[in-house]
Amino acid sequence: MPESQTTTTPAKYQSILFDTEGEIALVTLNRPQRRNALSLELMTELIECLNEIGRDRALRVVLLRAAGKVFSSGHDLSEMVGRDINEYRQVFDVCTELMTRVQAIPQPVIAEVQGIATAAGCQLVATCDLAVASEQAAFATPGVKIGLFCTTPMVALSRAVGRKRALQMLLTGEMIDAVTAAEWGLINMVVPAAELAEQGRKLAARIAEASSLTVALGKQAFYTQIDLDQPKAYAYAKEVMSMNALAADAQEGISAFLEKRRACWTGK
Repeated sequence: MPESQTTTTPAKYQSILFDTEGEIALVTLNRPQRRNALSLELMTELIECLNEIGRDRALRVVLLRAAGKVFSSGHDLSEMVGRDINEYRQVFDVCTELMTRVQAIPQPVIAEVQGIATAAGCQLVATCDLAVASEQAAFATPGVKIGLFCTTPMVALSRAVGRKRALQMLLTGEMIDAVTAAEWGLINMVVPAAELAEQGRKLAARIAEASSLTVALGKQAFYTQIDLDQPKAYAYAKEVMSMNALAADAQEGISAFLEKRRACWTGK
């Protein structure tokens, strides 16, 4: 994909930044003074921003980044003291909506993790479709240490790393480094800090080379089938693939392969 200039959208958000770079959406958690804690405001803005991106057919992939040294320290604990149960439910309702939205929009979302990601911040990384991390990144679900078990982060974490490894993180609250996180499947790759932005863009550019329709169908199908038993997963997947085969982009891609030429995608 040719290099593109970054386009900054008018500042409509208080806790995040939203820019575009050609076909790539750049979303940045922007509360470095609060370790990018996921306040209600930040989560609500991120949901709105993801909805905006999801409606924009010109955007093909999302890079989710963070300002400062910390990717995200999790929920804003100042919002977790002295409230009633309905206020706590609101926090976790909005958090659940955010995690669901990450996986629901048609564009793949890549977490670009430059530093520590803990609790709901670790949950956000686990929820993203892909994740690239700096050697300086580290991950933990330390809620058990403050009396608030990381139960909602557990949902994403256990699906990413499996039962035993998730429970080790959840029960001890101990930090794992980026290399361990890659070995466990929490992230896709570890790169030197100086190369993080470059590697994130390279991965995004590779994804953007494919048909946007095909990528969107594939992402939706992945999350639909992953928790089905195998017979139901195959029954669903064969129908999706049959419908996909009828798409103009599928016919174009197959023809281009047979004719040894570059495909010309229309997103249809």
